[in-house]
Amino acid sequence: MRLKLAVILILISIPVMIFPGDVAHFVNLGFSRDSRYFLFGYYGVNEKTSLAYAELYAVNVPSNSFVPDGRILRQYPNEIEAGNDGLGGIFDIFMENRRLVSSYGIDLLSTGRILYFLVDGEVPKDQLDFRDFVTKKRYMISLIQSSWGTGKAVQSSFYIEMTIQNSAGSTHQVQLGRPLYKRQGVRNYRIKEIILAPDSKSFVFVIEKAEEDSNGVNVRYMVETARVNF
Repeated sequence: MRLKLAVILILISIPVMIFPGDVAHFVNLGFSRDSRYFLFGYYGVNEKTSLAYAELYAVNVPSNSFVPDGRILRQYPNEIEAGNDGLGGIFDIFMENRRLVSSYGIDLLSTGRILYFLVDGEVPKDQLDFRDFVTKKRYMISLIQSSWGTGKAVQSSFYIEMTIQNSAGSTHQVQLGRPLYKRQGVRNYRIKEIILAPDSKSFVFVIEKAEEDSNGVNVRYMVETARVNF
Protein backbone atom coordinates (compact mmCIF):
# COMPACT_ATOMS: atom_id res chain seq x y z
CA MET A 1 0.00 0.00 0.00
CA ARG A 2 2.82 2.41 0.88
CA LEU A 3 4.54 1.65 -2.42
CA LYS A 4 1.34 2.34 -4.40
CA LEU A 5 0.86 5.61 -2.54
CA ALA A 6 4.45 6.67 -3.26
CA VAL A 7 4.02 5.96 -6.98
CA ILE A 8 0.77 7.97 -7.07
CA LEU A 9 2.42 10.93 -5.34
CA ILE A 10 5.35 10.86 -7.80
CA LEU A 11 2.97 10.85 -10.78
CA ILE A 12 0.95 13.73 -9.34
CA SER A 13 4.09 15.80 -8.77
CA ILE A 14 5.23 15.61 -12.42
CA PRO A 15 3.87 18.53 -14.53
CA VAL A 16 2.20 17.08 -17.64
CA MET A 17 1.14 18.88 -20.81
CA ILE A 18 -0.73 16.62 -23.23
CA PHE A 19 -1.03 17.42 -26.93
CA PRO A 20 -3.11 14.90 -28.90
CA GLY A 21 -1.39 16.09 -32.07
CA ASP A 22 2.32 16.80 -32.59
CA VAL A 23 4.74 19.41 -31.25
CA ALA A 24 7.16 21.03 -33.69
CA HIS A 25 10.77 21.90 -32.78
CA PHE A 26 11.76 25.56 -33.18
CA VAL A 27 15.20 26.43 -34.64
CA ASN A 28 16.84 29.87 -34.50
CA LEU A 29 18.94 30.07 -37.69
CA GLY A 30 20.42 33.50 -37.14
CA PHE A 31 20.34 37.19 -38.06
CA SER A 32 21.99 39.14 -40.84
CA ARG A 33 25.04 41.12 -39.72
CA ASP A 34 23.01 44.34 -39.48
CA SER A 35 20.17 42.51 -37.62
CA ARG A 36 17.72 43.57 -40.32
CA TYR A 37 16.81 40.00 -41.29
CA PHE A 38 16.08 36.95 -39.18
CA LEU A 39 15.85 33.32 -40.28
CA PHE A 40 14.03 30.62 -38.34
CA GLY A 41 12.38 27.31 -38.97
CA TYR A 42 10.77 24.36 -37.34
CA TYR A 43 10.50 20.65 -37.99
CA GLY A 44 8.71 17.57 -36.71
CA VAL A 45 6.82 14.40 -37.53
CA ASN A 46 3.08 14.33 -38.19
CA GLU A 47 1.53 12.32 -35.37
CA LYS A 48 -1.06 10.68 -37.61
CA THR A 49 0.87 10.00 -40.84
CA SER A 50 4.43 9.59 -39.44
CA LEU A 51 5.63 11.87 -42.26
CA ALA A 52 8.34 14.41 -41.52
CA TYR A 53 7.81 18.12 -42.24
CA ALA A 54 9.92 21.26 -42.10
CA GLU A 55 9.25 24.97 -42.59
CA LEU A 56 11.64 27.87 -43.16
CA TYR A 57 10.88 31.58 -42.72
CA ALA A 58 12.93 34.70 -43.53
CA VAL A 59 11.70 37.87 -41.79
CA ASN A 60 12.34 41.57 -42.28
CA VAL A 61 12.71 42.58 -38.63
CA PRO A 62 11.92 46.34 -38.77
CA SER A 63 8.78 45.82 -40.88
CA ASN A 64 7.70 42.60 -39.08
CA SER A 65 6.99 40.89 -42.41
CA PHE A 66 8.26 38.01 -44.53
CA VAL A 67 10.77 38.82 -47.22
CA PRO A 68 9.65 37.99 -50.80
CA ASP A 69 9.43 34.19 -51.14
CA GLY A 70 10.52 33.96 -47.52
CA ARG A 71 8.02 31.29 -46.45
CA ILE A 72 8.96 27.74 -47.50
CA LEU A 73 7.10 24.56 -46.47
CA ARG A 74 8.00 20.93 -47.04
CA GLN A 75 6.34 17.61 -46.21
CA TYR A 76 8.48 14.57 -46.93
CA PRO A 77 6.94 11.46 -48.56
CA ASN A 78 8.57 8.66 -46.56
CA GLU A 79 7.42 7.53 -43.13
CA ILE A 80 9.86 8.19 -40.30
CA GLU A 81 11.21 5.30 -38.23
CA ALA A 82 10.44 5.20 -34.51
CA GLY A 83 12.81 7.40 -32.53
CA ASN A 84 13.46 9.81 -35.41
CA ASP A 85 12.18 13.32 -34.63
CA GLY A 86 12.51 14.61 -38.22
CA LEU A 87 15.59 16.75 -37.56
CA GLY A 88 16.93 15.98 -41.03
CA GLY A 89 14.05 17.97 -42.53
CA ILE A 90 15.41 21.30 -41.29
CA PHE A 91 18.86 20.54 -42.76
CA ASP A 92 17.30 19.51 -46.06
CA ILE A 93 15.13 22.62 -46.42
CA PHE A 94 18.06 24.84 -45.42
CA MET A 95 20.36 23.31 -48.04
CA GLU A 96 17.65 23.65 -50.70
CA ASN A 97 17.45 27.37 -50.03
CA ARG A 98 21.10 28.36 -49.61
CA ARG A 99 20.67 31.12 -52.18
CA LEU A 100 17.90 32.76 -50.11
CA VAL A 101 20.02 32.50 -46.97
CA SER A 102 23.03 34.00 -48.72
CA SER A 103 21.08 36.82 -50.37
CA TYR A 104 19.99 38.18 -46.99
CA GLY A 105 23.39 37.72 -45.37
CA ILE A 106 22.23 35.37 -42.63
CA ASP A 107 25.00 34.45 -40.19
CA LEU A 108 24.26 31.09 -38.52
CA LEU A 109 26.40 32.03 -35.53
CA SER A 110 24.62 35.36 -35.01
CA THR A 111 21.57 34.12 -33.09
CA GLY A 112 21.16 37.04 -30.67
CA ARG A 113 20.72 36.87 -26.91
CA ILE A 114 17.76 35.26 -25.16
CA LEU A 115 15.98 37.66 -22.78
CA TYR A 116 13.23 35.21 -21.85
CA PHE A 117 12.64 31.49 -22.34
CA LEU A 118 9.59 29.43 -21.34
CA VAL A 119 10.87 26.22 -19.78
CA ASP A 120 8.98 23.06 -20.75
CA GLY A 121 6.45 22.20 -18.05
CA GLU A 122 6.33 25.77 -16.71
CA VAL A 123 2.92 27.45 -16.62
CA PRO A 124 2.89 30.07 -19.42
CA LYS A 125 2.18 33.66 -18.42
CA ASP A 126 0.40 36.41 -20.30
CA GLN A 127 2.13 39.02 -18.11
CA LEU A 128 5.94 39.16 -17.91
CA ASP A 129 8.08 41.54 -15.86
CA PHE A 130 11.85 41.08 -15.83
CA ARG A 131 15.13 42.97 -15.93
CA ASP A 132 18.00 42.54 -18.38
CA PHE A 133 21.12 42.81 -16.23
CA VAL A 134 23.34 43.38 -19.26
CA THR A 135 21.59 46.55 -20.50
CA LYS A 136 20.04 47.43 -17.11
CA LYS A 137 16.63 47.72 -18.78
CA ARG A 138 13.35 46.45 -17.39
CA TYR A 139 10.72 44.84 -19.62
CA MET A 140 7.00 44.74 -18.84
CA ILE A 141 5.13 42.65 -21.38
CA SER A 142 1.46 41.77 -21.86
CA LEU A 143 0.15 39.14 -24.26
CA ILE A 144 -3.48 40.03 -25.08
CA GLN A 145 -5.41 37.31 -26.89
CA SER A 146 -9.00 36.51 -27.84
CA SER A 147 -10.67 33.44 -29.35
CA TRP A 148 -14.02 32.58 -30.89
CA GLY A 149 -15.65 29.21 -31.58
CA THR A 150 -14.56 25.69 -30.66
CA GLY A 151 -12.85 22.69 -32.22
CA LYS A 152 -11.68 23.05 -35.82
CA ALA A 153 -13.96 26.10 -36.20
CA VAL A 154 -12.00 28.06 -33.59
CA GLN A 155 -10.30 31.31 -34.55
CA SER A 156 -8.21 33.69 -32.50
CA SER A 157 -6.15 36.86 -32.48
CA PHE A 158 -3.46 38.40 -30.31
CA TYR A 159 -1.07 41.27 -29.89
CA ILE A 160 1.73 42.17 -27.50
CA GLU A 161 2.28 45.36 -25.52
CA MET A 162 5.85 45.92 -24.37
CA THR A 163 7.06 48.69 -22.07
CA ILE A 164 10.81 49.23 -21.78
CA GLN A 165 12.25 51.15 -18.84
CA ASN A 166 15.88 52.28 -18.90
CA SER A 167 18.19 52.72 -15.93
CA ALA A 168 17.18 56.41 -15.62
CA GLY A 169 13.51 55.46 -15.22
CA SER A 170 12.33 56.67 -18.64
CA THR A 171 9.91 54.38 -20.47
CA HIS A 172 9.01 53.55 -24.06
CA GLN A 173 5.99 51.55 -25.24
CA VAL A 174 5.78 49.27 -28.27
CA GLN A 175 2.91 47.21 -29.72
CA LEU A 176 3.63 44.08 -31.75
CA GLY A 177 1.19 41.98 -33.74
CA ARG A 178 -2.18 42.57 -35.38
CA PRO A 179 -5.01 42.66 -32.83
CA LEU A 180 -7.75 42.56 -35.49
CA TYR A 181 -6.32 39.66 -37.51
CA LYS A 182 -8.16 36.38 -36.76
CA ARG A 183 -6.24 33.15 -37.42
CA GLN A 184 -8.47 30.27 -38.43
CA GLY A 185 -7.95 27.03 -36.52
CA VAL A 186 -5.68 28.53 -33.82
CA ARG A 187 -6.87 27.98 -30.26
CA ASN A 188 -4.40 30.14 -28.31
CA TYR A 189 -0.89 31.54 -28.08
CA ARG A 190 1.96 31.76 -25.63
CA ILE A 191 5.36 33.46 -25.61
CA LYS A 192 8.08 30.82 -25.96
CA GLU A 193 11.16 33.05 -26.31
CA ILE A 194 12.17 36.69 -26.51
CA ILE A 195 15.40 37.27 -28.43
CA LEU A 196 17.44 40.48 -28.50
CA ALA A 197 19.26 40.81 -31.84
CA PRO A 198 23.01 41.53 -32.04
CA ASP A 199 22.28 45.23 -32.66
CA SER A 200 20.72 45.37 -29.13
CA LYS A 201 17.64 47.21 -30.43
CA SER A 202 15.77 44.59 -32.50
CA PHE A 203 13.46 42.09 -30.83
CA VAL A 204 12.06 38.74 -31.90
CA PHE A 205 9.14 37.26 -29.97
CA VAL A 206 8.81 33.52 -30.64
CA ILE A 207 5.14 32.59 -30.31
CA GLU A 208 3.75 29.08 -29.86
CA LYS A 209 0.42 28.52 -31.64
CA ALA A 210 -1.95 25.73 -30.59
CA GLU A 211 -3.56 24.73 -33.89
CA GLU A 212 -6.67 22.54 -34.11
CA ASP A 213 -7.04 19.92 -36.85
CA SER A 214 -8.32 16.37 -37.30
CA ASN A 215 -5.28 15.02 -35.41
CA GLY A 216 -5.97 17.13 -32.32
CA VAL A 217 -3.93 20.12 -31.15
CA ASN A 218 -0.61 20.72 -32.91
CA VAL A 219 2.03 23.18 -31.72
CA ARG A 220 3.52 25.42 -34.41
CA TYR A 221 5.58 28.63 -34.29
CA MET A 222 5.51 32.17 -35.58
CA VAL A 223 7.40 35.35 -34.68
CA GLU A 224 6.59 38.99 -34.08
CA THR A 225 9.45 41.44 -34.51
CA ALA A 226 10.25 45.09 -33.80
CA ARG A 227 13.20 47.48 -33.96
CA VAL A 228 13.17 49.91 -31.02
CA ASN A 229 15.44 52.95 -30.87
CA PHE A 230 15.38 53.55 -27.12
